[in-house]
Amino acid sequence: MPIAQKIEGFLSASSWIRKMFEEGEKLRQIHGPDKVYDFTLGNPNVEPPEAFHRKLGQIAGNPLPGMHRYMNNAGYLETRQAVADVLAEETGKPVTPGHIVMTCGAGGGLNVVLKTLLNPGEEVIVPTPYFVEYRFYVDNHGGTIKEVPTAAGFQLDPQAIAAAVGPNTRAVIINSPNNPTGVVYPAQTLEALGRVLEEKEKELGKTIYLISDEPYAKIFYDGTAPPKVFKHIKHSLVVTSHSKDLALPGERIGYIAINPDIEDAALIFDGLVFCNRTLGFVNAPALIQRLVAPLQRESVNIEEYREKRDLLYNHLSGLGFDVIKPKGAFYLFPRCPIEDDVEFVRRAQKYNLLLVPGSGFGKPGYFRLSYCIDTQIIRNSLPAFTELAREFNLGAS
Repeated sequence: MPIAQKIEGFLSASSWIRKMFEEGEKLRQIHGPDKVYDFTLGNPNVEPPEAFHRKLGQIAGNPLPGMHRYMNNAGYLETRQAVADVLAEETGKPVTPGHIVMTCGAGGGLNVVLKTLLNPGEEVIVPTPYFVEYRFYVDNHGGTIKEVPTAAGFQLDPQAIAAAVGPNTRAVIINSPNNPTGVVYPAQTLEALGRVLEEKEKELGKTIYLISDEPYAKIFYDGTAPPKVFKHIKHSLVVTSHSKDLALPGERIGYIAINPDIEDAALIFDGLVFCNRTLGFVNAPALIQRLVAPLQRESVNIEEYREKRDLLYNHLSGLGFDVIKPKGAFYLFPRCPIEDDVEFVRRAQKYNLLLVPGSGFGKPGYFRLSYCIDTQIIRNSLPAFTELAREFNLGAS
């Protein structure tokens, strides 16, 4: 066998997102790109804010000696200071550069956190639906995923999480605004989760960490800003990236932030820095660290995403699809009109609609659409969704 048995098994069960994207490539060759409606990838089509381009021009025109050399594995001090200043302001906590590690995106950051915290065989609780790569990230570092269902409207269920916590629980991963649902978890829910985790820590005599994956934290609508977990959960770490808020997914830049309230924050910081190095990330890219340092209060134009959300949500809900209006991120997660989500997605391809089955997110019976695509493609897709709804006898209004 040319590759490891585990990896071969993972390949067969891995990302539906990529599978559907590849199917889209075939359809585009047949029908042309303007007649294929690809809602598979969360790959932002908006451009970075103008402040990014200005800063990029300044750095390119005035290169600093040694600017491409190695630095502290945690990242440049000035970049970590810039991040810490904003987090301190937002959370009211004494966040310092000693609580920040710059990473190769949120994916790199999650792997660094899990490598630092997990002992072999320990469990990480994940509410469903969830970003499928969590399963593989946890496995990378000897842990196992324990799925916990969410409550109505895909909201966190603190009591269900409490029931899932056991002697082998090391951490809980949450993601708000959520991929794939676009749901935002309110402050009272985080407060309840914080109480649950504190009670379980006392009961079990161990620390249980909350890992908050927040790449969509600045992409929210209708005034529904995601609350700051540091305010509600003591043993918490935030992992995020600038892939979405600054539209820089290809640059692989993000950071880990440690809640200053954690007693062993300094030791965790040292562990994160060590794992950042030994996992092979070494450090976040030097040039992009300098670029994002002054951009911590910047974001892409959220109004563009809101318009796309409303266009697609209004049409699908009007056709009779059961779908929650997202409060953040750039995804819709409607219920399929049949039980078999894989079959539903397959039949949608007849109309050149590329969707992702909910099975790929641990939630069969649903499908995900990513609307961070050109608005005209969304408009062009609406008749295709109408035909799809008609096939399944959904009533248009």
